[in-house]
Amino acid sequence: MVAGTIQPSLFEEENLAEVSHADFPGERLIACRNPVLGRMRAHKRDELLAATSKELTKVQQSVRAGRLRGKAKIGLKAGAKLGKYRVGKHFQLTIQDDAFAFEVDRESVANEAAMDGIYVIRTSVSEEKLSAADAVRAYKDLSKVERAFRTHKGVDLQARPIHHHLSDRVKAHLFICMLAYYVRWHMERAWASLTFKDEESKQQRDPVAPAQRSAAATAKAQANSLADGTPARTFKGLLEHLATITQNTCIHPATGATFPMTTSPNPTQQKALDLLKSISL
Repeated sequence: MVAGTIQPSLFEEENLAEVSHADFPGERLIACRNPVLGRMRAHKRDELLAATSKELTKVQQSVRAGRLRGKAKIGLKAGAKLGKYRVGKHFQLTIQDDAFAFEVDRESVANEAAMDGIYVIRTSVSEEKLSAADAVRAYKDLSKVERAFRTHKGVDLQARPIHHHLSDRVKAHLFICMLAYYVRWHMERAWASLTFKDEESKQQRDPVAPAQRSAAATAKAQANSLADGTPARTFKGLLEHLATITQNTCIHPATGATFPMTTSPNPTQQKALDLLKSISL
């Protein structure tokens, strides 16, 4: 990998290592090793090798039975089987006009297995601005971009579709949508203690290891309640709960004068409103 720059020995103590290479000037290469991902890839490779061997055995049986003859025909048939599962590089074939044999190239498999679970992140941001661990976290947070896109296209923001044709209006509409999502993001963080959202900071976790919910978040999800026994809600559920706060128009029985009166929030609603006041930009 990268002309031998990255070796498994880099991960004997840490699961990430930062390297540099002349082919990537001005960039930092952060190599990460995820053992769970490595085991998954090894298991998948074994399955593909077994499936390919099964297909090649069928070709071998056809040659032995005399139904398939000639190097060219045997080679075409075997090539089709190798390409089916895309692990042909791990097989060695012996093809003759009336014979066909194959075996798994164990050295090739071992060389690939040595890099199982290793992936590389490239960044041009300096280490002073972004540490190696934070670069990995930023890479993993790219999944939030897709979630934000779904939120924009869905009904969560309740931003009805408006068809613009002028560039400045298109930009303004996108700006309003992004601003709405930014407000939602702050609200989700502020209400983490009232919802199922995990309150544990990602900075405390191993950036390479698979993401796992904290014990407190798991307890909330299993019990559907917070530590104080009150119900845990989704972000949408909490908004709907706050929507029960209403402003009523009251009429004085003696004078007939009208005046507005807002219902008093319950403890959960009041805490949610207080948490919104803690948001700082």
